[in-house]
Amino acid sequence: MVDSRSVALSEPTADALADLVSRLRNGSSALATAAARGMESDLPWFGELSAQDRSWLGLVAQESIARFVSWLEDPSPSSTNSSEIFRVAPPELARSISLQQTVALIRLLVQVVEQHGMALVEPEQRPLLRESTLAYSREVAFSAAEVYARAAESRGAWDARLEALAVDAIVRGAPDETLKSRVATLGWTGEGRTLVMVGAAPARQAERFTAGLRAQARKLTHDALIGIQGDRIVAVLGADPRPEPVATALAQHFEPGPVVVGPSVREIAEAGRSARAAMAGILAVAAWAKAPRPVLAEDLLPERMLNGDLLARHSLVNDIYRPLVAAGTPLVLTLDEYISQGRSLEGAARELFVHPNTVRYRLRRISQVVGWDPTDAREGYVLQTALAVGRLADAAGPGAPA
Repeated sequence: MVDSRSVALSEPTADALADLVSRLRNGSSALATAAARGMESDLPWFGELSAQDRSWLGLVAQESIARFVSWLEDPSPSSTNSSEIFRVAPPELARSISLQQTVALIRLLVQVVEQHGMALVEPEQRPLLRESTLAYSREVAFSAAEVYARAAESRGAWDARLEALAVDAIVRGAPDETLKSRVATLGWTGEGRTLVMVGAAPARQAERFTAGLRAQARKLTHDALIGIQGDRIVAVLGADPRPEPVATALAQHFEPGPVVVGPSVREIAEAGRSARAAMAGILAVAAWAKAPRPVLAEDLLPERMLNGDLLARHSLVNDIYRPLVAAGTPLVLTLDEYISQGRSLEGAARELFVHPNTVRYRLRRISQVVGWDPTDAREGYVLQTALAVGRLADAAGPGAPA
C-alpha cells in the first residue's frame, strides 16, 4: 500500500521542503495562537468545558501543529506517530468531549493551518502545504478514532463489571449504600418502579446473549440491568409506573423455559425483595405444570411455600389469611365451605343455611378484601393454601414465626 504522505511529498526538492518546514516551525506559535482563538470563537461547546479541559485542548492543538511540522520534515511512518498527539492529554478528556466534537476540532486545526499557514510560506509552496495538510489530517482523524475506540472498550468493560456487581448486590439482598450511585453511572434514572425477572441462562455464548437481551430491554425501557447468576439470567427493570408489561414483552427474548417476574417495588434500593421472590419462584415453578410464561412470583405462593420459601409463607399468612380473618368470620366460613363443597355455590349455601346469592356476595367480598378470586380455580388454590397455612400459624401460637 502506498503511503499518501510519501505521495504528497515526493515532488518537492529537499531545499524547498526544508524551507517550508523552517517557515512553519518559526510561525508555529502564531498558528497555535490562531487555533486557540478559533476554538473560542468557532466551537460553541468549547466555552462550556472546564478550565482544565480547555487547557488540555490547547495542548492538543499545539502538539498537532508541532507534529505536523515534524511529519513534513520526515514523512516516514517511523519518524512520528500521530496517535501521540492525544497522549499529551489525560484519557479522561475523551469523556469530556465527544468524538463529534473532536472531529470539529480537527477540522478547525486544518482550517487554521491552511488559512494562516499560507501567509507564512511562498506562493509556490502553498499547493504542497494544502495537500500535506489534508493528508496529515486524515492520519490525525484515524488517531482520534483509535483513542475513542480504546476509551469505549475500556468504559464498556468497566460498565459490565459495575453492572454485574449491581445485579449481584440486588440478588444477594445485601445492604449496599452505594447501589444507587453505582446504577446512576450506568444511566439508571430511577423514575418509576422496579422489578426483577429471572430466567434460564444459555449454555453457550452467555455474554453474547446478555448483550442482546440488554439491547432488547433498553428498547422497552431506559432503566435496565442484565446479569448472570450461575445458570440464571437476571433482568432488573424500571422507569415505568407499571413495569410488568415491560417484563412480559421482554420474556419472549429469554431462553426457552420458565421466566418468573418478581413484585414491583418503589425503587432499586428495595429491588432485593423482588429478586428474592423471583429467585424463589424459579426454583418452585416446576410444581405448576401449566404455569404461564412469564409467571408472577406472587402467583407461585403455594409452590414457593411448599419449597420452603419463608417469604411466601409470610405473604400467605399476613397478606391473605390475616386480612380475611379481620374481615369477619362469615367470610372465612364461606370460603372454607365453598372449597369443601367442590366450589359449588348451592352446596356451600345448603351447609351454611343461606341463600346462594349470599354465598355469591361473600365470595365477591373475599375478592375485594384480599385481591384473590375464590371462583377462579388457580386463585382459589392460593386462597385454600393461605387458609391452611394461616390456621397452622394460629395453632402454633403467638410466639411462632408468621
